[in-house]
Amino acid sequence: MKPDRRAGVPFQGGTRGLGPSLGSSLGPSLGPSLGAAGTLTSGAAGTLTSVAVLLALFGCAPGGAQEGAQGTNAAGSADAAQGVAGSAGMVARSAVLSEQEVRDGWRLLFDGSTLTGWRGYRMDGPPPAWSAVDGTLHFRPGSQGGDLITIERFRDFELRLEWRIEQGGNSGIFFHVVEDYDWAYESGPEMQVLDDTGHRDGENPLTSNASNFALHAPVNPPLRPVGEWNDVMIRVRGPSVEHWLNGARVVQYELWTDEWQALVAGSKFVEMPGYGLARDGHIGLQDHGDPVWFRNVRVRTLP
Repeated sequence: MKPDRRAGVPFQGGTRGLGPSLGSSLGPSLGPSLGAAGTLTSGAAGTLTSVAVLLALFGCAPGGAQEGAQGTNAAGSADAAQGVAGSAGMVARSAVLSEQEVRDGWRLLFDGSTLTGWRGYRMDGPPPAWSAVDGTLHFRPGSQGGDLITIERFRDFELRLEWRIEQGGNSGIFFHVVEDYDWAYESGPEMQVLDDTGHRDGENPLTSNASNFALHAPVNPPLRPVGEWNDVMIRVRGPSVEHWLNGARVVQYELWTDEWQALVAGSKFVEMPGYGLARDGHIGLQDHGDPVWFRNVRVRTLP
Protein backbone atom coordinates (compact mmCIF):
# COMPACT_ATOMS: atom_id res chain seq x y z
CA MET A 1 0.00 0.00 0.00
CA LYS A 2 1.43 3.31 -1.03
CA PRO A 3 0.02 6.84 -1.28
CA ASP A 4 -1.66 7.34 -4.66
CA ARG A 5 -1.27 10.67 -6.36
CA ARG A 6 -4.06 10.75 -8.90
CA ALA A 7 -7.81 11.06 -9.17
CA GLY A 8 -9.82 8.15 -10.54
CA VAL A 9 -12.53 8.31 -13.19
CA PRO A 10 -15.99 7.43 -11.85
CA PHE A 11 -17.02 3.83 -12.47
CA GLN A 12 -19.84 3.72 -15.00
CA GLY A 13 -20.85 0.09 -14.59
CA GLY A 14 -22.46 -1.96 -17.33
CA THR A 15 -21.25 -4.90 -19.35
CA ARG A 16 -17.77 -4.79 -20.79
CA GLY A 17 -16.94 -6.99 -23.73
CA LEU A 18 -13.54 -8.44 -24.42
CA GLY A 19 -13.34 -6.96 -27.91
CA PRO A 20 -12.80 -8.68 -31.27
CA SER A 21 -11.15 -12.06 -31.35
CA LEU A 22 -7.44 -12.26 -31.80
CA GLY A 23 -7.90 -14.78 -34.61
CA SER A 24 -9.90 -12.45 -36.81
CA SER A 25 -7.38 -9.65 -36.36
CA LEU A 26 -4.50 -11.86 -37.43
CA GLY A 27 -6.22 -12.96 -40.62
CA PRO A 28 -6.58 -16.38 -42.25
CA SER A 29 -2.87 -17.15 -42.45
CA LEU A 30 -2.38 -17.33 -38.68
CA GLY A 31 -5.97 -17.87 -37.56
CA PRO A 32 -5.77 -21.72 -37.66
CA SER A 33 -2.70 -21.58 -35.41
CA LEU A 34 -4.59 -20.04 -32.52
CA GLY A 35 -4.79 -22.12 -29.39
CA ALA A 36 -7.31 -22.06 -26.59
CA ALA A 37 -8.70 -18.74 -25.36
CA GLY A 38 -7.34 -16.82 -28.35
CA THR A 39 -3.67 -17.63 -27.64
CA LEU A 40 -1.00 -18.19 -30.24
CA THR A 41 0.41 -21.69 -30.36
CA SER A 42 4.03 -22.46 -31.06
CA GLY A 43 3.17 -23.01 -34.73
CA ALA A 44 2.09 -19.41 -35.08
CA ALA A 45 5.14 -18.32 -33.10
CA GLY A 46 7.35 -20.06 -35.62
CA THR A 47 5.65 -18.23 -38.47
CA LEU A 48 6.15 -14.88 -36.75
CA THR A 49 9.75 -15.73 -35.98
CA SER A 50 10.50 -16.61 -39.61
CA VAL A 51 9.04 -13.32 -40.80
CA ALA A 52 11.08 -11.42 -38.22
CA VAL A 53 14.31 -13.12 -39.26
CA LEU A 54 13.71 -12.26 -42.92
CA LEU A 55 13.01 -8.65 -42.00
CA ALA A 56 16.24 -8.47 -40.04
CA LEU A 57 18.28 -9.99 -42.88
CA PHE A 58 17.00 -7.38 -45.31
CA GLY A 59 17.32 -4.49 -42.86
CA CYS A 60 13.58 -4.00 -42.62
CA ALA A 61 13.05 -4.69 -38.94
CA PRO A 62 11.06 -1.96 -37.15
CA GLY A 63 13.31 0.79 -35.89
CA GLY A 64 16.32 -1.01 -37.35
CA ALA A 65 16.16 -3.57 -34.52
CA GLN A 66 17.84 -6.89 -35.15
CA GLU A 67 15.26 -9.59 -34.45
CA GLY A 68 15.76 -13.29 -34.10
CA ALA A 69 14.22 -16.42 -32.79
CA GLN A 70 14.43 -17.43 -29.16
CA GLY A 71 13.66 -20.85 -27.76
CA THR A 72 11.42 -21.82 -24.93
CA ASN A 73 12.17 -19.78 -21.79
CA ALA A 74 12.25 -20.95 -18.17
CA ALA A 75 8.51 -20.40 -17.88
CA GLY A 76 7.95 -22.79 -20.78
CA SER A 77 6.74 -20.11 -23.22
CA ALA A 78 7.58 -20.36 -26.90
CA ASP A 79 8.95 -16.91 -27.55
CA ALA A 80 8.61 -15.23 -30.91
CA ALA A 81 10.90 -12.65 -32.48
CA GLN A 82 12.79 -10.36 -30.16
CA GLY A 83 14.42 -6.99 -30.70
CA VAL A 84 16.22 -4.35 -28.71
CA ALA A 85 13.94 -1.34 -28.20
CA GLY A 86 16.35 1.56 -28.50
CA SER A 87 17.46 3.57 -25.49
CA ALA A 88 15.27 1.63 -23.04
CA GLY A 89 17.34 -1.49 -23.68
CA MET A 90 14.08 -3.42 -23.84
CA VAL A 91 13.68 -6.84 -25.41
CA ALA A 92 10.34 -7.02 -27.23
CA ARG A 93 8.77 -10.45 -27.53
CA SER A 94 5.40 -11.48 -28.86
CA ALA A 95 2.95 -12.91 -26.32
CA VAL A 96 2.93 -16.60 -27.20
CA LEU A 97 2.03 -19.77 -25.32
CA SER A 98 3.60 -23.12 -26.06
CA GLU A 99 1.36 -26.01 -26.94
CA GLN A 100 2.26 -27.60 -23.59
CA GLU A 101 1.18 -24.46 -21.72
CA VAL A 102 -2.14 -24.49 -23.53
CA ARG A 103 -2.64 -28.15 -22.60
CA ASP A 104 -1.77 -27.28 -18.99
CA GLY A 105 -4.52 -24.68 -18.90
CA TRP A 106 -2.50 -21.46 -19.26
CA ARG A 107 -3.95 -18.53 -21.21
CA LEU A 108 -2.74 -15.05 -21.98
CA LEU A 109 -3.97 -12.02 -20.06
CA PHE A 110 -2.02 -9.66 -22.33
CA ASP A 111 -1.79 -10.30 -26.07
CA GLY A 112 1.36 -8.21 -26.54
CA SER A 113 -0.21 -5.52 -28.70
CA THR A 114 -3.48 -4.27 -27.17
CA LEU A 115 -5.06 -3.69 -23.75
CA THR A 116 -7.97 -6.00 -24.54
CA GLY A 117 -9.16 -7.56 -21.30
CA TRP A 118 -7.93 -4.69 -19.11
CA ARG A 119 -9.40 -1.45 -17.78
CA GLY A 120 -8.65 1.09 -15.10
CA TYR A 121 -9.75 0.61 -11.51
CA ARG A 122 -13.31 1.97 -11.28
CA MET A 123 -13.04 3.03 -14.91
CA ASP A 124 -14.71 1.81 -18.10
CA GLY A 125 -11.48 1.69 -20.12
CA PRO A 126 -7.70 1.68 -19.69
CA PRO A 127 -6.07 4.89 -18.40
CA PRO A 128 -4.02 6.71 -21.07
CA ALA A 129 -0.81 6.21 -19.08
CA TRP A 130 -0.97 2.45 -19.78
CA SER A 131 -0.19 1.16 -23.27
CA ALA A 132 1.16 -1.79 -25.22
CA VAL A 133 4.74 -0.97 -26.26
CA ASP A 134 7.18 -3.34 -27.99
CA GLY A 135 5.33 -6.41 -26.73
CA THR A 136 5.13 -5.10 -23.15
CA LEU A 137 2.38 -3.72 -20.96
CA HIS A 138 3.88 -0.37 -20.02
CA PHE A 139 3.02 2.37 -17.54
CA ARG A 140 4.43 5.76 -18.47
CA PRO A 141 3.87 8.67 -16.05
CA GLY A 142 2.89 12.05 -17.40
CA SER A 143 -0.72 11.47 -18.45
CA GLN A 144 -3.85 10.35 -16.68
CA GLY A 145 -3.03 7.20 -14.76
CA GLY A 146 -4.55 4.81 -12.28
CA ASP A 147 -4.20 1.16 -11.39
CA LEU A 148 -4.87 -1.29 -14.23
CA ILE A 149 -7.10 -4.30 -13.52
CA THR A 150 -8.35 -7.30 -15.44
CA ILE A 151 -11.94 -7.22 -16.63
CA GLU A 152 -12.25 -10.81 -15.48
CA ARG A 153 -12.33 -11.85 -11.82
CA PHE A 154 -10.33 -14.77 -10.42
CA ARG A 155 -10.67 -16.94 -7.33
CA ASP A 156 -8.09 -19.77 -7.25
CA PHE A 157 -5.35 -19.28 -9.84
CA GLU A 158 -1.69 -19.08 -10.78
CA LEU A 159 -0.47 -15.83 -12.33
CA ARG A 160 2.89 -15.65 -14.10
CA LEU A 161 4.54 -12.61 -15.61
CA GLU A 162 7.83 -10.79 -16.00
CA TRP A 163 8.43 -7.23 -14.86
CA ARG A 164 11.09 -4.60 -15.31
CA ILE A 165 11.59 -1.23 -13.59
CA GLU A 166 14.05 1.65 -13.64
CA GLN A 167 16.34 2.79 -10.83
CA GLY A 168 14.30 3.67 -7.74
CA GLY A 169 11.16 2.25 -9.33
CA ASN A 170 8.09 1.09 -7.40
CA SER A 171 4.97 -0.79 -8.48
CA GLY A 172 2.97 -3.82 -7.38
CA ILE A 173 0.73 -6.72 -8.35
CA PHE A 174 -2.67 -7.03 -6.66
CA PHE A 175 -5.15 -9.88 -6.51
CA HIS A 176 -8.75 -10.32 -5.26
CA VAL A 177 -9.36 -6.62 -5.92
CA VAL A 178 -12.94 -5.39 -5.51
CA GLU A 179 -14.21 -1.95 -6.46
CA ASP A 180 -16.04 -1.01 -3.29
CA TYR A 181 -13.31 1.41 -2.20
CA ASP A 182 -11.40 4.40 -3.55
CA TRP A 183 -8.17 2.50 -4.27
CA ALA A 184 -7.25 -1.04 -5.28
CA TYR A 185 -4.88 -1.47 -2.33
CA GLU A 186 -7.79 -1.10 0.10
CA SER A 187 -9.01 -4.59 -0.80
CA GLY A 188 -6.32 -6.46 -2.75
CA PRO A 189 -3.19 -7.97 -1.18
CA GLU A 190 -0.05 -6.90 -3.02
CA MET A 191 3.15 -8.53 -4.20
CA GLN A 192 5.64 -5.68 -4.08
CA VAL A 193 7.58 -4.71 -7.24
CA LEU A 194 10.58 -2.59 -6.27
CA ASP A 195 14.17 -1.59 -6.84
CA ASP A 196 15.39 -2.60 -3.38
CA THR A 197 18.71 -0.80 -3.70
CA GLY A 198 17.31 2.49 -5.00
CA HIS A 199 14.07 2.94 -3.05
CA ARG A 200 13.63 3.53 0.67
CA ASP A 201 11.00 0.74 0.91
CA GLY A 202 13.81 -1.70 0.17
CA GLU A 203 15.37 -0.91 3.57
CA ASN A 204 12.50 -2.68 5.35
CA PRO A 205 12.05 -6.39 4.52
CA LEU A 206 8.29 -6.07 5.03
CA THR A 207 8.05 -3.56 2.18
CA SER A 208 10.89 -4.85 0.02
CA ASN A 209 10.57 -6.48 -3.38
CA ALA A 210 8.39 -9.61 -3.56
CA SER A 211 6.97 -9.05 -0.05
CA ASN A 212 3.31 -9.37 0.81
CA PHE A 213 3.38 -5.64 1.23
CA ALA A 214 3.73 -4.54 4.88
CA LEU A 215 2.78 -7.98 6.25
CA HIS A 216 5.18 -10.75 5.16
CA ALA A 217 8.85 -10.33 4.23
CA PRO A 218 10.40 -12.45 1.45
CA VAL A 219 12.97 -15.09 2.32
CA ASN A 220 16.25 -14.83 0.35
CA PRO A 221 14.66 -13.27 -2.76
CA PRO A 222 16.86 -13.73 -5.88
CA LEU A 223 16.21 -10.24 -7.24
CA ARG A 224 17.87 -9.38 -10.53
CA PRO A 225 19.53 -5.98 -11.08
CA VAL A 226 17.63 -2.93 -12.28
CA GLY A 227 17.07 -3.10 -16.03
CA GLU A 228 16.77 -6.90 -16.11
CA TRP A 229 13.53 -8.88 -16.25
CA ASN A 230 12.25 -10.64 -13.15
CA ASP A 231 9.99 -13.67 -13.51
CA VAL A 232 7.30 -13.93 -10.83
CA MET A 233 4.37 -16.14 -9.97
CA ILE A 234 1.51 -15.67 -7.53
CA ARG A 235 -0.40 -18.81 -6.57
CA VAL A 236 -3.72 -18.45 -4.73
CA ARG A 237 -5.75 -21.47 -3.65
CA GLY A 238 -8.36 -20.82 -1.01
CA PRO A 239 -6.58 -19.08 1.88
CA SER A 240 -3.10 -20.22 0.77
CA VAL A 241 -0.93 -17.68 -1.08
CA GLU A 242 2.59 -18.07 -2.47
CA HIS A 243 4.96 -15.56 -4.08
CA TRP A 244 7.64 -16.92 -6.40
CA LEU A 245 10.55 -14.85 -7.72
CA ASN A 246 12.90 -16.12 -10.45
CA GLY A 247 12.16 -19.75 -9.66
CA ALA A 248 12.26 -19.51 -5.85
CA ARG A 249 9.34 -19.45 -3.45
CA VAL A 250 9.99 -16.41 -1.27
CA VAL A 251 6.67 -15.80 0.54
CA GLN A 252 4.00 -18.17 1.82
CA TYR A 253 1.05 -17.25 4.01
CA GLU A 254 -2.56 -18.05 4.87
CA LEU A 255 -5.34 -15.51 4.55
CA TRP A 256 -8.01 -15.04 7.23
CA THR A 257 -6.24 -16.95 10.01
CA ASP A 258 -5.79 -15.58 13.54
CA GLU A 259 -2.14 -14.86 12.69
CA TRP A 260 -3.09 -12.99 9.53
CA GLN A 261 -5.74 -10.96 11.32
CA ALA A 262 -3.20 -9.99 14.00
CA LEU A 263 -0.74 -8.82 11.33
CA VAL A 264 -3.43 -6.73 9.65
CA ALA A 265 -4.48 -5.25 13.00
CA GLY A 266 -0.89 -4.15 13.64
CA SER A 267 -0.47 -2.51 10.23
CA LYS A 268 -1.90 0.48 8.37
CA PHE A 269 -4.43 -1.89 6.82
CA VAL A 270 -6.35 -1.88 10.10
CA GLU A 271 -8.04 1.28 8.82
CA MET A 272 -9.26 -0.54 5.70
CA PRO A 273 -12.20 -2.78 6.68
CA GLY A 274 -12.28 -4.67 3.38
CA TYR A 275 -8.56 -5.42 3.09
CA GLY A 276 -7.84 -9.01 2.04
CA LEU A 277 -11.32 -10.31 2.78
CA ALA A 278 -12.64 -10.94 -0.75
CA ARG A 279 -12.71 -14.57 -1.88
CA ASP A 280 -12.30 -13.55 -5.52
CA GLY A 281 -11.64 -10.40 -7.51
CA HIS A 282 -9.62 -8.67 -10.19
CA ILE A 283 -5.87 -8.92 -10.77
CA GLY A 284 -4.29 -5.47 -10.74
CA LEU A 285 -1.07 -3.72 -11.76
CA GLN A 286 -0.16 -0.64 -9.75
CA ASP A 287 0.42 2.89 -10.93
CA HIS A 288 2.85 4.21 -8.34
CA GLY A 289 4.06 7.04 -10.52
CA ASP A 290 7.19 5.23 -11.79
CA PRO A 291 7.76 3.65 -15.21
CA VAL A 292 7.19 -0.11 -15.20
CA TRP A 293 6.96 -2.80 -17.87
CA PHE A 294 5.22 -6.19 -17.77
CA ARG A 295 5.30 -8.99 -20.33
CA ASN A 296 4.33 -12.67 -20.77
CA VAL A 297 1.32 -12.13 -18.52
CA ARG A 298 -0.57 -15.40 -18.26
CA VAL A 299 -2.92 -17.15 -15.88
CA ARG A 300 -4.51 -20.50 -15.23
CA THR A 301 -7.37 -21.26 -12.91
CA LEU A 302 -6.93 -23.90 -10.24
CA PRO A 303 -9.51 -26.54 -9.35
